Amino acid sequence: MKDQVVLRIITKLLVPYMLVFGVYVIAHGELGPGGGFQGGVILAAGFILYGLVWGKEELHRFVPRRVTDLLAAGGVLLYSGVGVATMALGGRFLDYSMFNADNKGDGEALGMLLIEYGVGITVCTVMITIYDMISEPEDVA
Repeated sequence: MKDQVVLRIITKLLVPYMLVFGVYVIAHGELGPGGGFQGGVILAAGFILYGLVWGKEELHRFVPRRVTDLLAAGGVLLYSGVGVATMALGGRFLDYSMFNADNKGDGEALGMLLIEYGVGITVCTVMITIYDMISEPEDVA
């Protein structure tokens, strides 16, 4: 793909918008269509497109493998941590209303937002890892 100038330029222009849209879908998932899974897939598609056009090594410079591994674990910990926190506050697992006993709606909005972020981070990084595992090495002609 090194000689595909138009494809590289279009990718450089498109990927930032894909990433912003993915974050938007994650952040507004509790209010409308979308959510952590859909936004995570959109984010991963942006990173994977970058890797397909610019190469795996360039993707690893942009998002190192260690970072994706840590973020995948961090997303799962965020999700489960919200559930454990609600239990520690005296509620059931993922009973978001426990975050704000005075105004339960505010607590639910916070809990759902944290869950959406946890799912989005996990889905994005796991999809990048799957792409990394099944893609061919750079030196294959």
